[in-house]
Amino acid sequence: MDLRGYLKLLARRWPTVLICLLLGIGAAEIVTAVRTPVYEARTQLFVATRTGADTSELNQGQSFSQARVQSYSAIVATSQVTQPVVRQLKLPYTPSELADRITAEAPLNTVLINIKVRDTDPVRAVRIADAVADRFIGLVERLETPKKAPAASGTQADASTVSPVSLGITEKAALPKKPVSPNRLLSLAFGVLGGLLFSAGIVALREALDTTVKTSEALAELTSLPVLGAIPYDRSAGRRRIAIEAASTSARAEAFRKLRANLQFTQVDNPPQVIVVTSPLPGEGKTTTSVNLALSLADAGLRTCLVDADLRRPSVAPTFGLVEGAGLTTVLIGQARIEDVMQEAGGRLSVLTSGVLPPNPTELLSCARMAEVLRELADTYDIVIVDSAPLLPVADTLGLSPLADGVLLVVSASKTGRDQIVDAAGSLSRIGVPVLGAALNMSSAYKGKGYGYGYAPTELPMPRPATGTEETVPQAAPGEPEEPDAPTTAGTAKNPAAGKARKPAAGTAGKPAAAPAAAGEPDEPAAAGTPEQPAAPTTVGTS
Repeated sequence: MDLRGYLKLLARRWPTVLICLLLGIGAAEIVTAVRTPVYEARTQLFVATRTGADTSELNQGQSFSQARVQSYSAIVATSQVTQPVVRQLKLPYTPSELADRITAEAPLNTVLINIKVRDTDPVRAVRIADAVADRFIGLVERLETPKKAPAASGTQADASTVSPVSLGITEKAALPKKPVSPNRLLSLAFGVLGGLLFSAGIVALREALDTTVKTSEALAELTSLPVLGAIPYDRSAGRRRIAIEAASTSARAEAFRKLRANLQFTQVDNPPQVIVVTSPLPGEGKTTTSVNLALSLADAGLRTCLVDADLRRPSVAPTFGLVEGAGLTTVLIGQARIEDVMQEAGGRLSVLTSGVLPPNPTELLSCARMAEVLRELADTYDIVIVDSAPLLPVADTLGLSPLADGVLLVVSASKTGRDQIVDAAGSLSRIGVPVLGAALNMSSAYKGKGYGYGYAPTELPMPRPATGTEETVPQAAPGEPEEPDAPTTAGTAKNPAAGKARKPAAGTAGKPAAAPAAAGEPDEPAAAGTPEQPAAPTTVGTS
């Protein structure tokens, strides 16, 4: 993974980064509050040589002092200085402990010595610095004094017995106002840096251990299947499964329309009529995908039937608020006909609910009667969407899939593992079921708000009538509500222009229902009653 990909990964895992950053800052604040403040007192010494007024002697003395000053700074923290200071000030430290609190440095090309003393008490730090400076001056002058025999009584001392070096204090220690440790800003900087590094390590570890699929490209590479659509994540999807609404321009609605368009072009020569929608595991959005895909197909003018074949945890009937007591199982055991239990959802979609849950769903879905029901529905409707059970937990879908024309595999992004996806696709491949493609649900690749202008039309536009047929187009009276759902359920429209546009769609799917409408004849529904009853063609009794 390159740097750009890693930065995108950090942006995607921003909650983890934020939590680690807050933990780092909190740890820095705790360390700052717990540590005892340490104060620093500084004093400065000047090293001079006793020479004459001659210029050459002054230069020699200057060179001598610069050569000596580096050696002097090394003996500031020796026991010859610290031991007398501990006794003098009665410090609670040993000479070695005091030496650890003293630092001395001599700037290059200077004759200055800077002595620094750190202590938890600022007053004590000042006293120690001054005492160390005084003791150090006496020690250096004593060390530099030549050792010679003492002069005779009554005679003057020889100048050679005097120390050639003289040390003076140029700056006495001042009382420090602020502690030098802990440094709050420095601690915060280390806390931020540590939090970022810790979060980067956690994100990298999670990414290495995460085996889920997050993008359409990864899903296509893993399964070798075309990804027909990527449904973006929406928090309200759990409460509102239906995304395809009238004139909806949301990102999810447009994603389902793209899924519908891609699905219609999967097999142009032999378009599938019965499509099973399934997923590797429960909770991946297969029912939501089935419902919205069926609604989008119905909105496109196709006579669509949605069958709830999940006989363990059916969800289609609660989604539309339909009756659950009679449905597919009622037809399979011969207690009712299809047209008796078929229900309408929103006046544009026919729904065959699951019915009473049976004790043997696997055997019931793979029986010969189930194949007859699907053939009968395929003869009546342009397309049949079957919502089935998940693949891996139960064997229901493996027995049902061979009876359909194709399977659509729904995978949840950042939830389904790679091994689970491979197992699900492999199980379909082993039984020879044609897999039309995959759909990536809960994808985070697209975060737009849809393509629109900030409003949705309150009424669906009426199509312009064909030339010479204006008198046959019914006009809605002022204040009378229009019926926009009729063209989507009956397969034909009230005006001839809309009716002729729908006939090629039914013909392409191989339906006999569109055949009676001849060119040039007035538009009459083949299997419907009067135009005032647009929902009639969705039942099967007229087939």
